[in-house]
Amino acid sequence: MSQQLPVDPANPGIEKLLDLDGYLRLHETEIRRRNNELKNWIARFEQMEGGLEEFTQGYKYYGLHIGADNSVTAREWAPGAKQLYLTGDFNNWQWEATPYKQLPYGKWELKIPPNQDGSCPIKHLSEIKVIVRKQDGQLVDRLSPWAKYVVPPPKSLGVNYQQRVWHPPAHEKYMFRHRKPARPRAMRIYECHVGIATEELGVGTYKNFADNVLPRIKHVGYNTIQVMAIMEHAYYASFGYQITSFYAASSRFGTPEELKYMVDKAHELGMFVLLDVVHSHASKNTQDGLNQFDGTNACYFHDGSRGEHSLWDSRLFNYSEFEVLRFLLSNLRWWRDEYGFDGYRFDGVTSMLYHSRGIGEGFSGDYNEYFGLNVDTEALIYLGIANFFLHKLDPNVVTIAEDVSGMPTLCRPTAECGIGFDARLGMAIPDKWIELLKGTSDEAWNIGNLVHTLTNRRYKETTVAYAESHDQALVGDKTIAFWLMDKEMYTHMSIMSDANLIIDRGLSLHKMIRLITHSLGGEAYLNFMGNEFGHPEWLDFPRIGNNESFHYARRQWHLIDDQNLKYRFLNEFDRVMNMTEEQHHWLNCNPAYVSCKHEDDKTIAAERNNLLFVFNFHCNKSFTDYRIGVERPGKYKVILSTDDKEFGGFDRIDKNVEHLTFPEGWNGRRNSMHVYIPSRVAIVLAPVD
Repeated sequence: MSQQLPVDPANPGIEKLLDLDGYLRLHETEIRRRNNELKNWIARFEQMEGGLEEFTQGYKYYGLHIGADNSVTAREWAPGAKQLYLTGDFNNWQWEATPYKQLPYGKWELKIPPNQDGSCPIKHLSEIKVIVRKQDGQLVDRLSPWAKYVVPPPKSLGVNYQQRVWHPPAHEKYMFRHRKPARPRAMRIYECHVGIATEELGVGTYKNFADNVLPRIKHVGYNTIQVMAIMEHAYYASFGYQITSFYAASSRFGTPEELKYMVDKAHELGMFVLLDVVHSHASKNTQDGLNQFDGTNACYFHDGSRGEHSLWDSRLFNYSEFEVLRFLLSNLRWWRDEYGFDGYRFDGVTSMLYHSRGIGEGFSGDYNEYFGLNVDTEALIYLGIANFFLHKLDPNVVTIAEDVSGMPTLCRPTAECGIGFDARLGMAIPDKWIELLKGTSDEAWNIGNLVHTLTNRRYKETTVAYAESHDQALVGDKTIAFWLMDKEMYTHMSIMSDANLIIDRGLSLHKMIRLITHSLGGEAYLNFMGNEFGHPEWLDFPRIGNNESFHYARRQWHLIDDQNLKYRFLNEFDRVMNMTEEQHHWLNCNPAYVSCKHEDDKTIAAERNNLLFVFNFHCNKSFTDYRIGVERPGKYKVILSTDDKEFGGFDRIDKNVEHLTFPEGWNGRRNSMHVYIPSRVAIVLAPVD
C-alpha cells in the first residue's frame, strides 16, 4: 500500500476526489502527477502563448484570411516541408507562382495585396490548394488543415474534395437571432444525423432538419440534440467518424450559414446543441485529409505504429506536440465561436486513453488498469486541458466522454485532479439489451444481472443512459424494435391488423426497456433518432455493397404520422415519459434504490426522488396484490403506465386508484403497499401529497 501523501496546496481539491472513492488513495501519486502535468501545460501556454485565451484561437492565425482592405493572408504549420505554395483559380493553377515565406518553428506565411481596383484577389467560392514541396523535391497537392469549406468534386474529376474559399458578402452571412438556452437541469439527449433525417432517397439538409425535424424532437420532450457527422468527412458511410477537414462543416448537408440557421433554430426551441467531435483519430486521406500534410508521416500525428489505429485504419494524433494541441483546442473553440454549439460529445475516448487503443480489452475494473503503463497519459492530459479551458471559457458548457473502460476521475472536475468531463456514456447498457434480445428469451432473463448493469456506475460521475444508439442500428445489427418484432413489423403494425402476440410483446417490452433505462440507468438519457417510435430495419449508408442505395439511410417519419399504424403508440409513450421526468425530476438526483429484483416473478421495484417504479417482465404472470416496499409513507397514485391505451396497451391500470402504504417493513424499506402489476407492464407511482 502506498503511503498517504499530505494535502498538496497546489491540488487542494484532491481530498474531495479521494473521499468519494477511497480506493483511489492507492494511486494518489499518479493522480497528482497527471494533474501537475496538466498544470504545467497551462503554465507553458501562459508564458509562451499569451494564455489559453490566445492559444485556443489558432483559427484566427492559421488558414486563409481576407482583411478589411481585401488583402489575403495565409499561414500554415508544415515543419517537414521544403517549401509551400498557394495555387488556385486566382493564379490560373500555377503551382509554384505564389510561394509562402518560411517562419521559425515550422510556420509558413503568405501575403497577397488587394487588386489595383481594391478588390480581393481570391474570390468567395473560388478553389484553392496548398502545394507542398517535400524534402526530396517532389510536389504534392494538399488542402489546408484549417479549411472552412470543402466540397465534393464533379464526378468527372474523381473523388478528392475541393477547398473553396468561404467569404460571403455581409448580406449573405447568417446572423444569430436567439440566445443560447440555459444548461438543462437534466439532459434528455436526441442523438441525430442530418443526412438521414429525411424521407427522401438522398441526403438531408441543415434547412430540412431545422424546419421539419427539430419541432418533432421538441414535441417528444428532448431538451438536447447531439448532432453527428458535422465535421467534414469524405466518406459518407463512415458515419462522420473518418474526419478529413476538422474545421469544415459538412457541405453535403448545406452551407456554413445554413448550419448556423439550424443551430439557431434549436436555440429558439430552447434546446441545447452538442457536437459529436472526433479528436481520437483522423482519416488516412492525404489529398483531402490531414494525413502527411507536410509530406512526412508525422506532422500532426505520431510516426510509426503509434500513429496508426490498426482497427480503424486511421491516424492517431501526437498530443505532446504544441501545434497539434493548438489545432485541436482551437477546433473545439471554433465550433463554439463560429456556429454556437453548446457542448461536445467526445468520440473514441477509450481509444485515446490506452496505448492498446482498448482493442481486445475487457476492463475488469482493476484500478491498476487505469493507472498503469498502458495508459496514454499524453492523450489523457489533452482531454484534461480541453475540459479545463472549455469550462473556463463557458461554465454552461457540457462535455461527454464515450468511454467504455470506466476510467476513474474522468468525470470529476480538474480542480479535484479529475479529467473534467461532465458525463460519460453508459455503454454497457445497450450492449446488455442486445445481448438479452439476441440470445435469451425474456422468460430466462437474469433480473439481478440486468439491474446490476443498469446501476453499476461510478458514484458522483454522471452517466448518460441509453437503450440503443446509432451503433445498435447499423447494418449487421438490428434496432431493439427489429430484434423484438422483426418481419412481423411489415404485416401487423396496422391498428386494423389481426391481433399478433409478437407485436404485442414487442410493443410492451420496447416501452419497458426504455422506461427502466431512463429511470435506473443514469443521470441523463439518450435516444437515437427514430428509436423513439421503433424505427424498423437497420441503418446502412449508400456504398458499393448496396449499389449506393439510400433506402436504409433515411428516417420514415410517415410511420408515426399515420394514425392507423402502431408506431405512434411508441412515439407517444416516449413523449409522455420525457414529460413525466420533466415534471418529477428523477434524473438529476441520487441513483435509484432498488428494493426488489425477484428472479422467479421477473419483477423489479425501485425508488428515485420519491417516485416508485415497478416493472413486471414476466411473460404471462400478472399480480393482483403485489407487495412492494417503499420508504416514504402516504398515498400514491400511478402517474405513468406502459399499459395505457394511448401507448398501444390494454388499459388494465386504473390511475384513479389511491395506493395506501402500511407501516410494515418490506424488502429493507420501512413501509409497504400492494399494487396490481400485469405481465409485461411497468408503472410509476408518485405521492399524492
